[in-house]
Amino acid sequence: MILAPKLKIGDEIRVIAPARQLNIVSDQVIEIASNRLSEMGYKVSFGKNVRSDDFLVSTDVEKRINDLHDAFKDKNVKAIITAIGGFNSNELLKYIDYELIKNNPKIIVGYSDITALQNAIFSQTGLVTYSGPHFSSFGEQSNFEYSKDYFSKAVIRDEFYAIHPSEKWSADKWYKNQIDRNLIVNKGYKIINKGTARGTIVGGNLCTFNLLQGTRFMPKLKDTVLFLEDDQMGLMHIGLFIRNIVSLIQQPEFSGVNAIIFGRFHPDCDIDDERLKKIVHSIPELSSLPIVSGVDFGHTDPRITFPIGGTININAHNNVDLLIEIQDH
Repeated sequence: MILAPKLKIGDEIRVIAPARQLNIVSDQVIEIASNRLSEMGYKVSFGKNVRSDDFLVSTDVEKRINDLHDAFKDKNVKAIITAIGGFNSNELLKYIDYELIKNNPKIIVGYSDITALQNAIFSQTGLVTYSGPHFSSFGEQSNFEYSKDYFSKAVIRDEFYAIHPSEKWSADKWYKNQIDRNLIVNKGYKIINKGTARGTIVGGNLCTFNLLQGTRFMPKLKDTVLFLEDDQMGLMHIGLFIRNIVSLIQQPEFSGVNAIIFGRFHPDCDIDDERLKKIVHSIPELSSLPIVSGVDFGHTDPRITFPIGGTININAHNNVDLLIEIQDH
């Protein structure tokens, strides 16, 4: 495992767009995000190709690769944060210079479609990457303190940290209305299967993680704890989710998985706590695994930042204790 140096005041953070571009993010959100990171003490710079007029709202592979490589080459850049998610960061995987990344380890943060990029980098280099807020996420004017705190716990502070539920969460379109927010009281984590476990964290967005199946970019599953979440997929979400989770279970190394942590599902999905519990209990391969759901990551706000390649200790009996370690072995 390779661990990039933690962020320090005055460090430069480079924004890149491995999937969709900054075009779809409003000027107001960009301004708030830039100001927030500056107020935290960091310099913000942007890749040369973070904007595009392409109908896919994405630049071509070469330009996105150049921005990624330039960020890792630049000695002044200490962390890389993705502009936003999307659908096509897996296009980049075979063109990445993994030796460059291995020899210039830096923090890289994002979520959703960035799952493919993060797990591929970890599997090919051993570099710990971080599932956490996009640059655009920092443009959330309110209800961001929890996300900011866990970003700091993961990439700034040098200590173990426990994951506790947020007080309130939201699935509203905050980027359209920053004032009138719909916040929901968090009822906490749900224990689907009791137990204790320890393992290396891999995963993120389930359908994106599954794109790595059968490729050299898929991380090893032995002695891992899977962090899994999924976005809205329309009326057939429950069927797609079951198909995706079974596809992952059918991977040759799945027997080496020690536990599963599920993120929060969007309320527009047809998966709630009871349905998820029924799905899990209907799949024999999941019966012996400690499984916890409702953790603050995925496509609702706020969200934790967790290390892909870090270690988690799980104690899920009457209560849930989740302790994350990020150490250089």
